[in-house]
Amino acid sequence: MLSKPIFRSFIILIAFGYSISPLLCQEDQQAFYIKSIYDYSLTKAKVFDRLSHLSENIGGRLTGSKNAEQAVEWTFSELKKLGVDSVWKQECMVPHWVRRSEATVEICGSNNQYISLNATSLGNSIGTSGELWEAEIIEVFGLDTLALLGEEKIKDKIVFFNRPLDPTQIHTGRAYGGASDQRTRGPAMAARFGAKAVLVRSLTTLIDDVPHTGVTVYDEDGIKIPGIAISTKDAETLSALIADGEKMKARISADCGMEEDKLSHNVVAEIRGSEFPDEIILVGGHLDSWDLAGGAHDDGAGCMHSIQVFETLLALGYKPKRTLRCVMYMNEENGLAGGKAYAKASNENNEFHLAAIESDLGGFTPRGFGCSASDEVFKKYLASFQSFEKFLDPYDLHLKAGGGGADIGPLKSQGGLLIGLRPDPQRYFDIHHTKNDHIGMVNKRELELGAAAMTSLVYLIDQFGL
Repeated sequence: MLSKPIFRSFIILIAFGYSISPLLCQEDQQAFYIKSIYDYSLTKAKVFDRLSHLSENIGGRLTGSKNAEQAVEWTFSELKKLGVDSVWKQECMVPHWVRRSEATVEICGSNNQYISLNATSLGNSIGTSGELWEAEIIEVFGLDTLALLGEEKIKDKIVFFNRPLDPTQIHTGRAYGGASDQRTRGPAMAARFGAKAVLVRSLTTLIDDVPHTGVTVYDEDGIKIPGIAISTKDAETLSALIADGEKMKARISADCGMEEDKLSHNVVAEIRGSEFPDEIILVGGHLDSWDLAGGAHDDGAGCMHSIQVFETLLALGYKPKRTLRCVMYMNEENGLAGGKAYAKASNENNEFHLAAIESDLGGFTPRGFGCSASDEVFKKYLASFQSFEKFLDPYDLHLKAGGGGADIGPLKSQGGLLIGLRPDPQRYFDIHHTKNDHIGMVNKRELELGAAAMTSLVYLIDQFGL
């Protein structure tokens, strides 16, 4: 017969076992469900097929273009086929920049022998009206140098911005951010000192012959001059010639420019929540892309990831507690009109996005998620967010502070959590904004893993809240 102290301890252990067993059972159910998400995503998902169609059959999707509107109609149709509760198009006025013909750049030194460089006009840039412009080249490595040189040395010259991405940065996004100001603001800043045009070193750590486009932003009332990117290999060549004492000049031509704004659309799909319908969990990417290729990684992958989240959950018979939204944003690349229009309408409707998850770093192997929020709620949300790591660690996914996305950024004022999918970053900026951003650069399994990661996080947030 048990003594009283031992008997009491035995009863306490039994009671404790009964109290934790439902919790353990629930966690097992979540883990098994995430396994089913991965199983479906890696065997039955259509994410790669959809991305192939978007990238190769529809192609590059500059805002305001016929291809962009074709992508709107096609994604609307694809989401409707899934059997979601509702799908709609949300109007937004977008800028309409056109590349009528590709830019040309030729350089020569004292021998007067012209060498052609690999070049492409920057998005939103003006052109030379198809004419050849010629001027001396002056090399700089940052925007601050312009003020040091002044108008006397810059006026009527072609400014060559040649600051490379920092190869010592492990996170290539940080390297990109450290050099991108010369592209986004270089032409506008150089124009203040009388420059005739700007050449910009392409934003990649790779030394190759492929030029990278991307947006440039002019001063609203400032002088506009052409901005043209050249490949990193050609930038190295030009810089070496200048370093050898050559007085270099360039002959450039570009036919591009802005036309009238056009009406376009975001595409939004919704599955209504059964218990907390006023708490929204959003997944999304941007439907527009640059025109040099099909925008497979930037950001067709993010859009198709998001559609796959819905397809997987519906195929598994999942009934969400919270309202799920899938948003295909328009005009992330050169204006954020779609992100602003969505947030404006959401605020006017007094909506609350508990979480918004954006995929806009390509279709590479997912490494985890980063998050941000307004200061007053961030610590609380981060603790809840990181508690999901025990479910995601078996899939090599980590949850960290710092992240979000350009299109979901305007939702920050609602007080929810903004989350960005973090794929392996090493190759993204080698492909980003180039002719190489096509389906041949996408690995099917890596793309499927990204979709599975996003679906799993949506499931966990829906189950546990924040």
